Amino acid sequence: MGRYLNRDRAAIAAGLVAPLAAAAVLLPLRASWSNTDAALVLVVVVVGVAASGNRTAGALAALSAAAWFDFFFTRPYERFTIASSADVKTAVLLLVVGLAVSQLAVRARRLQVIAITDAGYLAQIHGAAELTQSARAAETVVDHVTAQLIDLLDLKGCRFEYGSLLGHPPRLEPDGTVMVGDHRWDVERAGLPADEIELRTFGNGQFYGRFMLQPKTGSKPSLQARLVAVTLADQAGRAFGASSAARGS
Repeated sequence: MGRYLNRDRAAIAAGLVAPLAAAAVLLPLRASWSNTDAALVLVVVVVGVAASGNRTAGALAALSAAAWFDFFFTRPYERFTIASSADVKTAVLLLVVGLAVSQLAVRARRLQVIAITDAGYLAQIHGAAELTQSARAAETVVDHVTAQLIDLLDLKGCRFEYGSLLGHPPRLEPDGTVMVGDHRWDVERAGLPADEIELRTFGNGQFYGRFMLQPKTGSKPSLQARLVAVTLADQAGRAFGASSAARGS
């Protein structure tokens, strides 16, 4: 996550500077290039900034490109005024197209990030499933899942309670929602509740226990992460179910 934050900060700086640098490179060609050609080159710069940054970086790049197009490539030169109505249209189109393509570039980047994240989640589920098949004791799977849940949900701790349902703590439901009493807790806005949260574990329809999740202050795991947590708890339940079946045979 830190790598993406650093890249975003660099892209915001590039959004301000890159269009000016491109305009400076194009300036010696002003007499031989049309204003439309210069605008198209600046659009390419906006796309490059947005593809490596975020929506803010793309918007800044589009605004910067339109401003420096006005300053360097429309008469009167070196002033933020435009005498020609055709140049006004070109500047406005540069701004609009720059904003539009920056949004498309940001969306493409977000889809890439989601795909990478999904691959990581699938690897965790696959690892727990493999351990469920190979482990001789369900407790081994429980320990493995406990460590996974701490990392996945950004917890300060997690423990497993065998076969008990004492009290009425907040609970993580199978659909990924968090319930506090009869009310749904808005994790995306408020983060996880400060109290321990239970995540119940079932195997072959039988209740075996619950993971007690201890959130960090301000932890806001995504719905996708919470659904993966439920799936991991299910793997522990399957391990308990397999152990019970083995003992009964």
